[in-house]
Formats: sequence, C-alpha cells, structure tokens
Amino acid sequence: MLAILAAIVFGFALLLDFLNTNLGAPDLFNTHTLMLIGFLLLSLHLAGVGRAGGGGRWYRGRRPGRG
Repeated sequence: MLAILAAIVFGFALLLDFLNTNLGAPDLFNTHTLMLIGFLLLSLHLAGVGRAGGGGRWYRGRRPGRG
C-alpha cells in the first residue's frame, strides 16, 4: 500500500514538474518536497511497515519442515 502511495506522489511530482507549476505555494509543495515524501513512503514500504498481510505467516503452501 505504501508503494502505491509513493507511486502516486512521484507521479504527481512529475506532473507538477512537467507543467512547471508550484500550486501557489512554492515553499510548501515543490517538486523536491514531493519527491522526499515519495522516498519516505518507498523506504517505509521496503522496511516492511504497513504490510497488508499483518505478519505472522510468511510462507506459502505447506509448512516447512513437515513431511
């Protein structure tokens, strides 16, 4: 889920960069700020925060070690 949010933020930052706009607040929402937010969400995703499975069972199918 965090990776999807990061992709949305990166896409929005790219769109703002292509359109060369600053949304009326150049210090609040500029391209670098949105990229940093995207990198934060992506790093949280890679660290395993906000996993959809909720932890616990990390294997698929049969339990390892059982005949």
